[in-house]
Amino acid sequence: MNSSQDASQAPTAGGMFGNVDPQQMAAQAVMESCPAKVVMSGAMGFALGGAFGMFMSSVDWGMNTEEFQKLSTKEQLKLTARDMGKRSFSSAKNFATVGAVFAGTECLIETYRAKNDIWNGVSAGCITGGVLAAKAGPQAVVAGCVTFAAFSAAIDYYMKSE
Repeated sequence: MNSSQDASQAPTAGGMFGNVDPQQMAAQAVMESCPAKVVMSGAMGFALGGAFGMFMSSVDWGMNTEEFQKLSTKEQLKLTARDMGKRSFSSAKNFATVGAVFAGTECLIETYRAKNDIWNGVSAGCITGGVLAAKAGPQAVVAGCVTFAAFSAAIDYYMKSE
């Protein structure tokens, strides 16, 4: 160490940037765990889905009927708010489910393969698409698998290309 270098900047056993706080390491380990990824993805999906559902209900003019026009403004606002709430919550649940299933599947695949590459997302996309389409029959499972895998590949390619 030369005389111009401060002693606090010297490399230590904890790494280049000094000692690593054990609490930070524990927090990072928890955040990188599969259950935490599932919960975070589900929560973020719920929030995004809620916003998306609210937006989509605001641009839907299906309630704009003669019967609706005859209601008072207060009743119209009440019905509109109730409809927005229902659609927002429904969309939030759907987005949360997709996010949680995809994140959990991708994390398990990555853990099993011990690799972080595009194939984790593609495989997780295929499984997620297939699982979400399972009630609609085998053709829908294949279509869901292929579609969601292609979408996952496109997103991974875009995110890793920058």
